[in-house]
Amino acid sequence: KKSERTEATTKRRTNPGVTGDKGAAPSKSNLSAAAVSRIMAMAAASSRLLWASRAASYLRISTFPRAFSTVPKDLKYADSHEWVKVDGDSATVGITDHAQDHLGDVVYVELPEVGISVSQGNHFGAVESVKATSDINSPVSGEVIEVNDKLSEEPGLVNASPYEKGWIIKVKLSNSGELNSLMDDEKYATFCEEEGKH
Repeated sequence: KKSERTEATTKRRTNPGVTGDKGAAPSKSNLSAAAVSRIMAMAAASSRLLWASRAASYLRISTFPRAFSTVPKDLKYADSHEWVKVDGDSATVGITDHAQDHLGDVVYVELPEVGISVSQGNHFGAVESVKATSDINSPVSGEVIEVNDKLSEEPGLVNASPYEKGWIIKVKLSNSGELNSLMDDEKYATFCEEEGKH
């Protein structure tokens, strides 16, 4: 019996990982595998949290309004988001950067005929985009003396260059006093900010 106990003790000392005793420590190989498993699990959890944080930040950024549309200083603006550039007794008219940004990619521009009369606040054409179709209102009254024919073939100019190559019509003014009812760049920028809150 004494020799059997001695042999059992020797087995526990030389190979503690295979003993049947409940209080025995696990083998070094088992301990190492468990540690690696825990480290990998922690790393995976950390990676998931980092991804979730980045995704949340991206969603906040991507849904935030564009930081802010261009508003040139030398123009006048209507609350229907058209701009006017005055040159003597005539004026060039187009839609603002803010308007084209909200419309999205423009695919068609309906232009008026040269020679027709337009009235302040009344529509003379339309812009069709991938999102919607929107009327273009005239911010001034007068006679249409020129239209931007390039828009028939390249409507995207309204997006790419709303204040230059994307202009829409030129008008011979019949009442220059109407310009006083339009907004300057600062008032228009504030108007857009307030409109964006509603």
